[in-house]
Amino acid sequence: MAESVLIVEHLTHWYGERIALEDVTLQVQAGELFALLGPNGGGKTTLFRILATLMRPTSGRVRLFGDDVLAHPERVRWHLGIVFQSPSVDGKLTVWENLRHQGHLYGLWGLTLRRRIEAVLERFDLRDRAQEPVERLSGGLRRRVEIAKALLHEPSLLLLDEPTAGLDVRARLDLWAYLRALREQRSLTIVFTTHYLDEGEQCDRVAILDRGRLVALDAPDALKAELGGDVIFIESREPEPLRAEIRARWGIDATLVDGALCLRHERGHEFLTRLVEAFPGRILSFMVRRPTLEDVFIHRTGHRFEADVRPR
Repeated sequence: MAESVLIVEHLTHWYGERIALEDVTLQVQAGELFALLGPNGGGKTTLFRILATLMRPTSGRVRLFGDDVLAHPERVRWHLGIVFQSPSVDGKLTVWENLRHQGHLYGLWGLTLRRRIEAVLERFDLRDRAQEPVERLSGGLRRRVEIAKALLHEPSLLLLDEPTAGLDVRARLDLWAYLRALREQRSLTIVFTTHYLDEGEQCDRVAILDRGRLVALDAPDALKAELGGDVIFIESREPEPLRAEIRARWGIDATLVDGALCLRHERGHEFLTRLVEAFPGRILSFMVRRPTLEDVFIHRTGHRFEADVRPR
């Protein structure tokens, strides 16, 4: 069992009368690629800001590499590399100048700083862009500069807030290739927030947040395996009566999601044939597929991942 480098215990935070985090407890192990996954308003950004030492929670405890984040934030910051969703590079400065000024903030100078800059430029394929103003770079290249800055002081944990937001598909794929290579080459622990389900699928483990609550925590495959079998979506003019009849006939509880019935069965296609035969003309359309993280989310919350659910 790998060492837990980040420990979050019973974290709760209120904004006035609205709760943003409710009793969140989780641990991140050394070398993990770990996702904080959830829809907008799920609590990801609040949790990110607390982990980044930018705000204090209403209650709870956070420990990073043995240090209490709330009591000793100055110690913790040396362990952290942080990439914010909003750009933190100066567009008028060159890539090299941005990295040099970042190094000065961490007390790096002279030959040591030069070698660090050259190393991150090489790692992120930025050497030929070193003397270009950042404002001339594409969104994907700017994001690479952001991550290079965050790694200049050689932190043990990299925190990223929605790192691929606003990037095109090619830039997203490239960025994840760099992050996976970093994790493998340096045994770097990476924790990031995202609302993209496919990014959660790529992680060692994922914490799924909804309206401030931690609704699921495990490896993606383990979470999907808990559902068992196939997932079936059924559209009907009378979903509620149909749900009651399915329960009475087969003992299967279907969930009503956005007007459609969602249920699980080990042999989805075979069972769907029985459903159509049992209820002729009452099933308007259907879909069968293997479970995804969205199905895990629906199972744990009762609504779709992108549903506009008002905060409590």
